[in-house]
Amino acid sequence: MAGITIRNLTKSYSGEASAAALSDLSLDIADNQFITLLGPSGCGKTTTLRAIAGYITPDKGSIHVDGRLMSSPQSVVPPDSRGMGMVFQNYAVWPHKTVFENVVFGLKIRKTPAAQALQMVDRALDLVNLTGLEGRYPNELSGGQQQRVALARSLVVEPEILLLDEPLSNLDAKLRERMRTELKQLQRRTGITFIYVTHDQAEALALSDQIAVMHQGRLQQFGTPFEVYSRPANRVVADFMGLVNILPGRLAEVSGGRGRVEGPDLRLEMPAPDWARAGAAIEIAIRPENIRLQPVGQGGDETLATVTDRTFLGNLSEYHVTLNSGQVLRVQTHPLQQFAVGDGVALAVDASQCSIFLPAASIPAAAA
Repeated sequence: MAGITIRNLTKSYSGEASAAALSDLSLDIADNQFITLLGPSGCGKTTTLRAIAGYITPDKGSIHVDGRLMSSPQSVVPPDSRGMGMVFQNYAVWPHKTVFENVVFGLKIRKTPAAQALQMVDRALDLVNLTGLEGRYPNELSGGQQQRVALARSLVVEPEILLLDEPLSNLDAKLRERMRTELKQLQRRTGITFIYVTHDQAEALALSDQIAVMHQGRLQQFGTPFEVYSRPANRVVADFMGLVNILPGRLAEVSGGRGRVEGPDLRLEMPAPDWARAGAAIEIAIRPENIRLQPVGQGGDETLATVTDRTFLGNLSEYHVTLNSGQVLRVQTHPLQQFAVGDGVALAVDASQCSIFLPAASIPAAAA
């Protein structure tokens, strides 16, 4: 298997540093990991994947695989000499070739003996649950089966690293969910390092050992799904990783690593970051699931609000509640807990799961 070390990787397609698609990216990817590059369109995730694959030459920085230099401004090892496989968004299977012919193609290029190639194709098709479909053509397969053909074609050459560029985006919701499970199981069975590109937060959370959240060509945070969701490094990550309420506030007091935070109608005691100073203006990030609604009059110092909208989503109910200050919060509750529009409610916020950021914290600009 293979670990990847990326150092100070920079790439601009216009030649101007101010328009860099990638800016000073450094990342350490361990063996046998499912790593997701996550971010909105134009954030640099596909450029990073193409740099790892060897399709582009960096302007600055380097990529090493198990200590071997693969890319630098001076030299780039060709894609077919990197021991990597790649699966594309549009499958890229040949419509005039059968499943077997599609999968065996790479082995023929390598002049693998026919008997050995047959065994390797059989093993690859078994890995992706396509055994018995060797003679079918792509137009006789579902979208999910075509995607499995693309996976088998990459796996059959026994790559050390598999690169996947939004491979599930063309599938319907239920099939995409099923393929997510199959991909994660496939990575565990093979032990291959997977590097996966997506803009879908749910997909990244479900699949990944670690997630690299990117924005405007820069890495914002690299950590486990739990870390990037529950402990976002900045507002960009908090805002991108699911639903979040962002409220203005200030740090009224800081002592012993904890801070007393005051916002519109809210008073919270919570862990304080190293930069925290009493009197600082801040922004408070609160996930909808970390707010509990209850009838008025059940607590002491209550935060009061009015229900202004309610949406039943099956497994949960989502409320919009308006504080006395006019601030609107989104709240998610168990579907059996029901309040009507117009009801007065009290809010209980789990401060241990909230984050605070400096309003002035900005992300250095880089072109998409």
